[in-house]
Amino acid sequence: MKKYDYLIVGAGLYGSIFAYEMNKKGKKCLVIDKRNHIGGNIYTEELEGINVHKYGAHIFHTSNKKVWEYINQFCGFNNYINSPIANYKGEIYNLPFNMNTFNKLWGIVTPSEAKEKIEEQKKEFGIIEPKNLEEQAISLIGKDIYKKLIKGYTEKQWGRKATKLPSFIIKRLPVRFSYNNNYFNDLYQGIPNGGGVHINS
Repeated sequence: MKKYDYLIVGAGLYGSIFAYEMNKKGKKCLVIDKRNHIGGNIYTEELEGINVHKYGAHIFHTSNKKVWEYINQFCGFNNYINSPIANYKGEIYNLPFNMNTFNKLWGIVTPSEAKEKIEEQKKEFGIIEPKNLEEQAISLIGKDIYKKLIKGYTEKQWGRKATKLPSFIIKRLPVRFSYNNNYFNDLYQGIPNGGGVHINS
Protein backbone atom coordinates (compact mmCIF):
# COMPACT_ATOMS: atom_id res chain seq x y z
CA MET A 1 0.00 0.00 0.00
CA LYS A 2 1.39 3.39 -0.92
CA LYS A 3 2.16 5.83 1.88
CA TYR A 4 1.32 9.06 -0.01
CA ASP A 5 -1.09 10.00 -2.77
CA TYR A 6 0.99 12.97 -3.88
CA LEU A 7 4.62 14.00 -3.73
CA ILE A 8 4.78 17.79 -3.99
CA VAL A 9 8.12 19.38 -4.81
CA GLY A 10 8.24 22.93 -3.51
CA ALA A 11 6.55 24.47 -0.46
CA GLY A 12 5.70 27.79 -2.10
CA LEU A 13 2.17 29.08 -2.73
CA TYR A 14 1.20 26.50 -5.34
CA GLY A 15 2.64 23.48 -3.54
CA SER A 16 1.28 24.49 -0.14
CA ILE A 17 -2.23 25.23 -1.41
CA PHE A 18 -2.36 22.06 -3.49
CA ALA A 19 -1.37 20.01 -0.41
CA TYR A 20 -3.96 21.82 1.71
CA GLU A 21 -6.78 21.17 -0.78
CA MET A 22 -5.84 17.53 -1.36
CA ASN A 23 -5.63 16.96 2.40
CA LYS A 24 -9.22 18.25 2.71
CA LYS A 25 -10.19 15.56 0.18
CA GLY A 26 -8.58 12.87 2.33
CA LYS A 27 -5.41 12.54 0.27
CA LYS A 28 -2.00 12.14 1.90
CA CYS A 29 0.67 14.50 0.65
CA LEU A 30 4.41 14.68 1.16
CA VAL A 31 5.75 18.19 0.53
CA ILE A 32 9.51 18.51 0.06
CA ASP A 33 11.64 21.58 -0.53
CA LYS A 34 15.38 22.11 -0.87
CA ARG A 35 15.10 25.16 1.40
CA ASN A 36 14.76 24.79 5.16
CA HIS A 37 11.50 26.76 5.29
CA ILE A 38 8.01 26.91 3.81
CA GLY A 39 6.65 29.73 1.67
CA GLY A 40 9.00 29.62 -1.31
CA ASN A 41 9.99 33.08 -2.50
CA ILE A 42 7.36 34.79 -0.32
CA TYR A 43 9.08 33.64 2.89
CA THR A 44 9.99 36.33 5.41
CA GLU A 45 12.39 36.30 8.35
CA GLU A 46 11.85 38.26 11.53
CA LEU A 47 14.89 40.44 12.22
CA GLU A 48 14.77 42.69 15.29
CA GLY A 49 10.96 42.72 15.24
CA ILE A 50 10.70 43.44 11.51
CA ASN A 51 9.51 40.92 8.95
CA VAL A 52 12.03 41.05 6.11
CA HIS A 53 11.24 39.52 2.71
CA LYS A 54 14.20 37.20 2.27
CA TYR A 55 13.87 36.95 -1.53
CA GLY A 56 12.72 40.50 -2.24
CA ALA A 57 9.25 41.98 -1.84
CA HIS A 58 6.43 39.74 -3.02
CA ILE A 59 3.07 41.49 -3.05
CA PHE A 60 0.01 39.32 -3.56
CA HIS A 61 -2.17 40.71 -6.33
CA THR A 62 -5.13 39.48 -8.38
CA SER A 63 -8.26 40.81 -10.05
CA ASN A 64 -10.10 37.55 -9.39
CA LYS A 65 -12.48 38.05 -6.44
CA LYS A 66 -12.77 34.30 -5.84
CA VAL A 67 -8.96 33.95 -5.56
CA TRP A 68 -8.80 36.99 -3.24
CA GLU A 69 -11.51 35.59 -0.95
CA TYR A 70 -9.84 32.17 -0.95
CA ILE A 71 -6.40 33.48 0.10
CA ASN A 72 -7.93 35.70 2.79
CA GLN A 73 -9.14 32.63 4.68
CA PHE A 74 -5.52 32.01 5.71
CA CYS A 75 -4.64 35.54 6.81
CA GLY A 76 -5.76 39.11 6.52
CA PHE A 77 -4.04 41.41 4.07
CA ASN A 78 -3.15 45.07 4.49
CA ASN A 79 -3.94 47.54 1.72
CA TYR A 80 -0.33 47.92 0.59
CA ILE A 81 -0.02 49.51 -2.85
CA ASN A 82 3.35 49.03 -4.52
CA SER A 83 4.49 52.48 -5.68
CA PRO A 84 8.28 52.25 -5.96
CA ILE A 85 10.60 55.16 -6.65
CA ALA A 86 14.10 55.35 -8.10
CA ASN A 87 16.86 57.55 -6.73
CA TYR A 88 19.31 58.66 -9.39
CA LYS A 89 22.02 60.85 -7.87
CA GLY A 90 19.54 62.48 -5.51
CA GLU A 91 16.80 62.86 -8.15
CA ILE A 92 13.61 60.91 -7.32
CA TYR A 93 11.60 59.30 -10.12
CA ASN A 94 8.33 57.34 -9.99
CA LEU A 95 8.20 53.70 -11.02
CA PRO A 96 6.64 52.14 -12.93
CA PHE A 97 7.57 54.61 -15.64
CA ASN A 98 4.56 56.85 -16.05
CA MET A 99 3.56 60.44 -16.71
CA ASN A 100 5.05 61.53 -13.37
CA THR A 101 8.41 60.13 -14.52
CA PHE A 102 8.13 61.69 -17.98
CA ASN A 103 7.05 65.05 -16.55
CA LYS A 104 9.96 65.25 -14.14
CA LEU A 105 12.51 64.20 -16.75
CA TRP A 106 11.26 66.09 -19.80
CA GLY A 107 8.79 68.67 -18.44
CA ILE A 108 6.02 67.30 -20.63
CA VAL A 109 2.38 66.98 -19.49
CA THR A 110 0.35 64.86 -21.92
CA PRO A 111 0.63 61.21 -23.00
CA SER A 112 0.98 62.28 -26.65
CA GLU A 113 4.01 64.42 -25.75
CA ALA A 114 5.59 61.49 -23.90
CA LYS A 115 4.99 59.07 -26.79
CA GLU A 116 6.40 61.59 -29.24
CA LYS A 117 9.57 62.03 -27.14
CA ILE A 118 10.08 58.26 -26.80
CA GLU A 119 9.54 57.75 -30.55
CA GLU A 120 12.02 60.51 -31.33
CA GLN A 121 14.69 58.88 -29.14
CA LYS A 122 13.93 55.44 -30.57
CA LYS A 123 14.40 56.76 -34.14
CA GLU A 124 17.71 58.36 -33.12
CA PHE A 125 19.03 54.83 -32.53
CA GLY A 126 17.43 53.39 -35.68
CA ILE A 127 15.68 50.63 -33.71
CA ILE A 128 13.06 48.73 -35.70
CA GLU A 129 13.18 45.25 -34.16
CA PRO A 130 14.91 45.28 -30.72
CA LYS A 131 17.69 42.64 -30.57
CA ASN A 132 18.78 43.02 -26.94
CA LEU A 133 17.71 44.53 -23.61
CA GLU A 134 19.22 47.95 -24.37
CA GLU A 135 17.34 48.30 -27.65
CA GLN A 136 14.11 47.01 -26.10
CA ALA A 137 14.39 49.48 -23.20
CA ILE A 138 15.05 52.44 -25.51
CA SER A 139 12.04 51.34 -27.61
CA LEU A 140 9.82 51.29 -24.52
CA ILE A 141 10.93 54.40 -22.62
CA GLY A 142 13.59 56.28 -24.62
CA LYS A 143 17.32 56.74 -24.13
CA ASP A 144 17.17 59.26 -21.24
CA ILE A 145 15.24 56.99 -18.88
CA TYR A 146 17.24 53.99 -20.07
CA LYS A 147 20.56 55.67 -19.27
CA LYS A 148 19.45 57.06 -15.90
CA LEU A 149 17.20 54.35 -14.49
CA ILE A 150 17.77 51.07 -16.36
CA LYS A 151 21.31 50.61 -17.66
CA GLY A 152 23.40 50.76 -14.47
CA TYR A 153 20.90 48.88 -12.30
CA THR A 154 20.35 46.14 -14.90
CA GLU A 155 24.04 45.58 -15.65
CA LYS A 156 24.83 45.40 -11.93
CA GLN A 157 21.95 42.97 -11.32
CA TRP A 158 22.81 40.62 -14.19
CA GLY A 159 26.59 41.11 -14.23
CA ARG A 160 26.51 41.60 -18.01
CA LYS A 161 26.23 44.45 -20.48
CA ALA A 162 22.63 45.30 -21.41
CA THR A 163 23.55 44.74 -25.07
CA LYS A 164 24.36 41.11 -24.17
CA LEU A 165 21.01 40.46 -22.42
CA PRO A 166 17.88 39.23 -24.23
CA SER A 167 15.19 41.81 -24.99
CA PHE A 168 12.37 39.88 -23.26
CA ILE A 169 13.76 40.60 -19.77
CA ILE A 170 12.65 44.23 -19.87
CA LYS A 171 9.23 43.60 -21.44
CA ARG A 172 7.63 42.80 -18.08
CA LEU A 173 8.36 46.30 -16.78
CA PRO A 174 5.16 48.38 -16.85
CA VAL A 175 5.11 51.64 -18.83
CA ARG A 176 2.04 53.81 -18.34
CA PHE A 177 0.87 56.96 -20.05
CA SER A 178 -1.13 58.04 -17.00
CA TYR A 179 -0.27 59.55 -13.61
CA ASN A 180 -0.96 56.25 -11.81
CA ASN A 181 1.98 55.21 -9.60
CA ASN A 182 0.52 51.78 -8.74
CA TYR A 183 2.90 49.08 -10.02
CA PHE A 184 0.07 46.58 -10.51
CA ASN A 185 -3.22 46.94 -12.36
CA ASP A 186 -5.00 44.34 -10.23
CA LEU A 187 -8.11 45.16 -8.23
CA TYR A 188 -6.93 43.33 -5.09
CA GLN A 189 -3.42 43.62 -3.70
CA GLY A 190 -1.58 43.58 -0.43
CA ILE A 191 0.90 41.95 1.91
CA PRO A 192 -0.30 39.60 4.69
CA ASN A 193 -0.83 41.37 8.00
CA GLY A 194 2.39 40.80 9.91
CA GLY A 195 4.51 40.88 6.78
CA GLY A 196 4.43 37.45 5.15
CA VAL A 197 5.19 33.77 5.65
CA HIS A 198 7.64 33.12 8.44
CA ILE A 199 8.52 30.59 11.11
CA ASN A 200 9.44 31.72 14.57
CA SER A 201 12.49 29.86 15.84
